[in-house]
Amino acid sequence: MTADAHASGAHSSEVLIVSLGSTPGLRAADDELRASLERAGASATVVSARRPRPVRTLMLTDLSWARAARAAAESALVSPQRPRAPIVIYSSTTAALLWPVPGAIRFDSPAAANRPGRHGVWQRPLERRRVREAPLLLPWSERSLAGLPVDAASDGRALVVPVCVEPSAPGGFGAEAPARDIAALTYAANPRKKGLDKVLGAWRQARSEVRSLEHEELVVAGARERELRSAGLVATREEGVRVLGALAPGEFRALLRRARVFVCAPRREDYGLAQLEALADGCMLVTTPSPGPYAALSVARELDARLVSDELVAALRAAFEAPLAGYAARARDALAPFRRAAVDDVVARELLPRLTHGARLA
Repeated sequence: MTADAHASGAHSSEVLIVSLGSTPGLRAADDELRASLERAGASATVVSARRPRPVRTLMLTDLSWARAARAAAESALVSPQRPRAPIVIYSSTTAALLWPVPGAIRFDSPAAANRPGRHGVWQRPLERRRVREAPLLLPWSERSLAGLPVDAASDGRALVVPVCVEPSAPGGFGAEAPARDIAALTYAANPRKKGLDKVLGAWRQARSEVRSLEHEELVVAGARERELRSAGLVATREEGVRVLGALAPGEFRALLRRARVFVCAPRREDYGLAQLEALADGCMLVTTPSPGPYAALSVARELDARLVSDELVAALRAAFEAPLAGYAARARDALAPFRRAAVDDVVARELLPRLTHGARLA
């Protein structure tokens, strides 16, 4: 059956995406899924959890977000503007923990994998229960299933639906890019998790050793300079490092189009959306081989294995002193499974029919 045939029979499907939306990446992923479902012929709505007050521990943080997601779902389900019972997709296992009704669960990584020890003492057992009850599991990648019960991956409920990644400018992949006047760019919204200390150490050493980098800068996005100074990560007006703070998605993608290298050293990576966006916008990706369901990692290795190393200084030197020809063009081919057309095909041919026939639960 063609995608058009699926779509023609799906106009009666109403999908409610309960979005945690705690990061720009999660919000972008939910908006892309909504748009993809609509292109497949469904009516789709995203309802977002209201950001709770900051708390001290991951346990309480997850509880606050789970309660906010439940409140958002309950409000949407009783809305007089929603006369029919929708199909519900919870975006992240945290959003599903306190669900008011069962639904499909979409996730980059489960608490079983990224909330070890005391950090996930109440989340993990409740997550296992929700995973057993969910009619459909929608991991961002195959590796996203790591940590879940074995039967969750083998009983036919799991369908990989990647997050769409497109170039941010016409032509993309560096084809119409402005001059690449930024040597290196990194993203550090969570500095410790993103390994900013390792990135800064490697950059400082590479800059002192590589003559061409003597007057170049590493641009740090996503973290405030005051925060980084307080943590002892950067000095005031440090030469060779520029901290820009939080950026709108469009501003961040504009920087990617100007950068030659995107460098990161995450202590754990649950997907690597920023890294995939960097590749889409023509950057070389320099990264450590970090644990977690790091979808961008295998792509980076395929493009240039020298740039994937715990020896981050050597990887930076290779990128700046001996870049491989055709890197951006090969990135275009390697990212084909993440492009909008490929994700739309999965949504139209597989996801929407399975949602329509088995997940109308509200």
